[in-house]
Amino acid sequence: MKSKNTIFLILITALSLFTACNQKHKSQTTNEKQKPNIIIIYTDDLGYGDVSAYGATEIKTPNIDKLANNGVLFTDGHTTSSTCTPSRYGLLTGTYPWRNAKAKILPGTAPLIIDTLQQTIPKMLRKNGYRTGIVRKWHLGLGTGRVNWNKKITPGPNEVGFDYSFIMAATQDRVPTVYIENSKVVGLEKNDPIEISYSKNFEGEPTGKDNPELTRMKWHHGHNNSIVNGIPRIGFMKGGEKAKWIDENMADTFLAKAKQFVQNSKNKPFFLYYAMQQPHVPRTPNQRFVGKSGMGPRGDVIVEADWCIGNFIRFLKKENLLENTLIIFSSDNGPVVNDGYFDDSVEKLGKHTPSGIFRGGKYSLFEAGTRVPFNVYWKGKTEPKVSDALVCQIDLFSSLAELVGSNAKTSDSKPMIDVFLGKNNNARKELVLEATSRTALRQGNWIMIPPHNGPALLKAVNIETGNSKEYQLYNLADDMTQHKNLADSEKKKLNEIIKEFKKIRGKTSRESTKLELK
Repeated sequence: MKSKNTIFLILITALSLFTACNQKHKSQTTNEKQKPNIIIIYTDDLGYGDVSAYGATEIKTPNIDKLANNGVLFTDGHTTSSTCTPSRYGLLTGTYPWRNAKAKILPGTAPLIIDTLQQTIPKMLRKNGYRTGIVRKWHLGLGTGRVNWNKKITPGPNEVGFDYSFIMAATQDRVPTVYIENSKVVGLEKNDPIEISYSKNFEGEPTGKDNPELTRMKWHHGHNNSIVNGIPRIGFMKGGEKAKWIDENMADTFLAKAKQFVQNSKNKPFFLYYAMQQPHVPRTPNQRFVGKSGMGPRGDVIVEADWCIGNFIRFLKKENLLENTLIIFSSDNGPVVNDGYFDDSVEKLGKHTPSGIFRGGKYSLFEAGTRVPFNVYWKGKTEPKVSDALVCQIDLFSSLAELVGSNAKTSDSKPMIDVFLGKNNNARKELVLEATSRTALRQGNWIMIPPHNGPALLKAVNIETGNSKEYQLYNLADDMTQHKNLADSEKKKLNEIIKEFKKIRGKTSRESTKLELK
């Protein structure tokens, strides 16, 4: 009898422990599912004036507009830099790119510039129960400097926090022109290995410069090396013929991979960094979109990107995921029209102004270099609102950490989740902006651009750089177009901002400009 009672007690205890563990597991699962899915949709070279929700009249972006008009539309939202690699570095790490001397526009063979021990958004979210993925453009370097493209390519996205990656290494106009999935080139044949060089061509390989008769897209500047799919690129490539992408199919291929990631991840919270390549050159819209904008290939790929976003949002709705998904939409820098190819984008621009009312564009320290479309949408959580708060992509790191209950932070990233969700307008007080290693300081409505060497106009792309031998000071409250330099008449304000600028930058800038009080 004693033995039976003992066995009974053991069974009861075991059942209680099992029930408690099961309830704890269910509680953890429930808590995980209560955390929102997070998607960052990141376009490439899309300007403030390229989106109809931001005032564009000559082009229609109805799907981007739905996100903007039903969420929080920021009129003063910024990247950290007016070029691609630095802004992507700032977004993912929550650290100013000018603190890292390697954070500049990279060739396709550059080593990874994010330290594998560094904090990143995907690493922080993965620690908080998220499955993380990147689809489309990377451009933050791969490997350690000597990549063998025919073996596992590491370190890369998977080593800085992404569970899944399906990427292009750099940009569409740079070699290698292949997809890389979880560190391996897709479709590569062993008997046709890939070779890449950014210094010299491989014997017998045609180039855009020497063999223009083999091209279907003519280069304007800087794009006259290896020819892939009739398009001359930056850099030299040999081999990997069956692994090479078809440019016109890229948008559909990446969209399918984004959907696949969501399908495979929807049983727990997920984070997707959907880094689109449009409207960066070469602009190669699928035949479905050719001629749709009336503005040539640049306009057509904007229409294509908008369609992809609409298709993806409808997919989320079909999967019953939209109500618990925070969607952030923005661009990596301001616009450029002619960025290396003759593609009718200048000739067919018409009345369209990609930079909106602002001065400058890609590569520029003027406002259009970093002020970009920036929207936050969460169905049922964000009320339609236009916010004039000064916000920056660098603050997404700390803000998303705040959202999911993480204490991760960086010295540059500010926790502003309530601002991003439209609950208040507690804007940033100051923001350091960058353009190709040159920096400036935004403080409230004031922006100070210190003297910088170099041309005032990049003739090849017809964009003002913001360079000047003199200090520039603008009050955006009265002068959004930045044509009234107040450096001489507002010396007190200028000196205040210079002092603050020196305090923020310290000795960590790769910039050589000497700042002096005026």
